[in-house]
Amino acid sequence: MSRHFLRITLLTGAIVAAACVEYAPLSPGGTTAAASTSNVQLAAGAIPTLAPFESGTRYLVVFKSGSPASAAIRAEIHDRGGYLEGLYDQLGFAVVSGLSADRAARLGKANGVSDVLPDVEFALEAAGETEALDASIGPQSATAPQTAALFALQWNMRAIRADAAWTAGALGSSNVRVAILDTGIDYRWPDLNGRVDLSSSISLRPDEDERLETWFGALNLHPITDLNAHGTLVSSIVASNSTFFAGVTTRTTLFGVKVCIVFNTCSTSATLNGIVYAVDHGADVINMSLGGAFLKRANPGFVSVISRVLSYATKNGTLIVVSAGNDSLDIDHDGNVYDAYCDTPGVVCVSATGPTAAPTVVGPFTNPDAVAPYTNFGRSAISLAAPGGGVTTPNAFVSGPCSQTALAWHQPPRPAPDSALPPPIIDGPGCPSNLGLFRVSGAGTSFASPHVAGVAAAVIASRGRSNPSQVRAILQGSSDDLGAIGTDPFYGKGRLNAARAVGAIP
Repeated sequence: MSRHFLRITLLTGAIVAAACVEYAPLSPGGTTAAASTSNVQLAAGAIPTLAPFESGTRYLVVFKSGSPASAAIRAEIHDRGGYLEGLYDQLGFAVVSGLSADRAARLGKANGVSDVLPDVEFALEAAGETEALDASIGPQSATAPQTAALFALQWNMRAIRADAAWTAGALGSSNVRVAILDTGIDYRWPDLNGRVDLSSSISLRPDEDERLETWFGALNLHPITDLNAHGTLVSSIVASNSTFFAGVTTRTTLFGVKVCIVFNTCSTSATLNGIVYAVDHGADVINMSLGGAFLKRANPGFVSVISRVLSYATKNGTLIVVSAGNDSLDIDHDGNVYDAYCDTPGVVCVSATGPTAAPTVVGPFTNPDAVAPYTNFGRSAISLAAPGGGVTTPNAFVSGPCSQTALAWHQPPRPAPDSALPPPIIDGPGCPSNLGLFRVSGAGTSFASPHVAGVAAAVIASRGRSNPSQVRAILQGSSDDLGAIGTDPFYGKGRLNAARAVGAIP
């Protein structure tokens, strides 16, 4: 399928991101009488669309080669206004927000500055399914994740032999840290309570901080709180207390770096800032269920900074796991297109698998290792495959906790064919805590990536710390070789096998 490169495609590697719930309080703090379940069928290869955002408020400042531009940038911001979100002389870039286009142009003329590029936000259409959970479910055993109340739904954990890893005692370690670059984390959800290091968690989205204050200010929540639901589901796959849903591990320490917002968009500049932040705060693994695509010749500044930042992570011992994307695209034959972040050496790029049929939420799940029809592919790009969800039925989706602060929203149509899209409208809580706990389900490479990040954390916990290339080699060498023998364009080196990766099975 084609991409719209001029307006840039693909936010997160997910076809679904946020809960879609059909009720709409009209003001912050509004309440509703009942929730309804929304079942949304996903079209394989659906074209992601660019959601509206405040253009020109955030910029990536690229330095001239060998030039420390700190003093010049600080002086310009002091004189012109704006906010310095991140400044990295060593890596040759800064992230600046709050500038007008004219002021940004003047900043581009500062000493040592090569270019000032408007931030790019990648987006996709939201679709999903939510369902209220039985509030009477009591605590399960974090030492036996397979006893989680809804483990029967989790074909994905069985597909990667996570249950065999758990039986062998491979539950992860609190000394291993995984950073989740996403929409945030609902750290209060029972499956995540106590798993998230709030002292290291941060929001790099001031716009989202304002929405959090507007809707939930009275609760005095940490800025990492998830207003979307995507980041919470992703996090629970990496690590969970296994009350409702089992995670790949139960003991891994998570911390959130919010670079995406409720309207299913992620800032590229905030993501680059977030990677450096996560590395500097001790992340052993970074999960990035997000991505994008740039025309290389048109965006050399972004491409060069992405390469430097990811190289910085690798050199500092941090493994980066990214989702391959959902365009059904051959990354190997993408011409002048730079697929962030799978085109960058050293990352673990993850494609998606999913059942071809599932008559009920507990199966039977037919062929769970089938290649998901939406996943991007490419022999040189894909490192591994992991469960992302099938699209024939919501029963074949990947399930997990829905953030209690997720907000439902809709996009009004254009008032005229050639006019700009009006701002999206928030309808109200999507999975409100006053109605209990909810699960959210979805399909996409966004949900394949955290399976690999979780197993990487388990490998580091069981085999000891090593450099990222060694961890990557263990993940690939222990995988189940599917498709073409050796390296396959859809499965990479194979489908992830948690039990073999931690040495639980030969």
